Amino acid sequence: MRGPLKGVRVLDMTSVLLGPFATQFLGDMGADVIKIETPAGDITRYIPPQRHKQMGFMFLCANRSKRSVVLDLKKDEAREAMLRLVRVADVLVYSIRPAAMARLGLDYETLRAENPRLIYCGAYGFSERGPYRGRPAYDDIIQAACGIAALQRNSDGEPRYANTVLADKTVGLHVLAAIVMALYERERSGEGQAIEVPMFETMVPFIMLEHLAGATFSPSEGEMGYRRLMVEHRRPYATKDGYIGILPYTTEQWQRFFRIAGREEMLEDPRVLDAETRSRHVGELYAMVAEIMPTRTTQEWLKLLEENDIPHMPVNELEDLLNDPHLKAIDFIREIDHPSEGRIRTFDVPITFSRTPGGIERPAPRLGEHTREVLMELAGYSADEIDQLSACGAIRVAS
Repeated sequence: MRGPLKGVRVLDMTSVLLGPFATQFLGDMGADVIKIETPAGDITRYIPPQRHKQMGFMFLCANRSKRSVVLDLKKDEAREAMLRLVRVADVLVYSIRPAAMARLGLDYETLRAENPRLIYCGAYGFSERGPYRGRPAYDDIIQAACGIAALQRNSDGEPRYANTVLADKTVGLHVLAAIVMALYERERSGEGQAIEVPMFETMVPFIMLEHLAGATFSPSEGEMGYRRLMVEHRRPYATKDGYIGILPYTTEQWQRFFRIAGREEMLEDPRVLDAETRSRHVGELYAMVAEIMPTRTTQEWLKLLEENDIPHMPVNELEDLLNDPHLKAIDFIREIDHPSEGRIRTFDVPITFSRTPGGIERPAPRLGEHTREVLMELAGYSADEIDQLSACGAIRVAS
């Protein structure tokens, strides 16, 4: 094991993407992440395409650097095994509703009695402190609730979801940060604690950071919504033969853009020279960009924008990313051999450390692949006892 979290042991009782996205990062950074699964396994195991049953692509993408243990926690024998693991764990992360954890006898007060140093992190839809507590929630539900869907309205005014699981992954990063902060605090206090990371409450300030606008003040000083993001011509711009994302932002960048565009009259225009005036008239400036960009090809623009240090990138299709020259140069998209799935693609860790770099510890596990290994190594079970647990259905051991 390597990475800055070497020596940290995490019990991962999450599924789908919110929790697995966070715990995969913990594993990449050196933590020993033990994924506790039901006998059916994480639902993403069944999302195609897949080469073998229970090894769907999404599971492979969000569950590397983990070991899989299958426990049927509705059985007393499995719950005892879980408590043994809790006693040697640093962190427990779960994404089912707190009431369900309580029914399993895995609420914080019970587990704190077993391990006072345990960091107990729940990530679910709505805070237990408010009237929405206990409601089921997935990414789409939170996108609707927190304003994302309304912000993506199409030309007919109909709300739309973003074409990525934006809430799950954003909240997952907050889960990651919360756990690391709690680990740091425990180094000083010696005590664990319970953490709640609710999706709704996490996403509201995430969206409102730039959109609270006039409502920042009480009473309000104008409408809500960040004007620059809402104007008609804020979009990738058509060239003669494609599309480019371009964003002149500073006064100097706007001047350089209009100079290479042959619009010298704009160099001293107040809409360019003054930041406040520019903000008020940004829609007009973007309309000019939309008018100018079709005068050259994509490659011609890329060369000019690069030479003039104006923020830009071509509009990549998903397939383009597999051959992106920058990602290739740093070997970011890796091909590795999976013991059951053959050759698969995965991504390198984006964050680098000079002394304690993280990395891909192991590919995503088969369902129950490490049940026997973990229970013998960490929970003190003998081979015969594990066979008995398997026979009564309390655990599942992968063949």
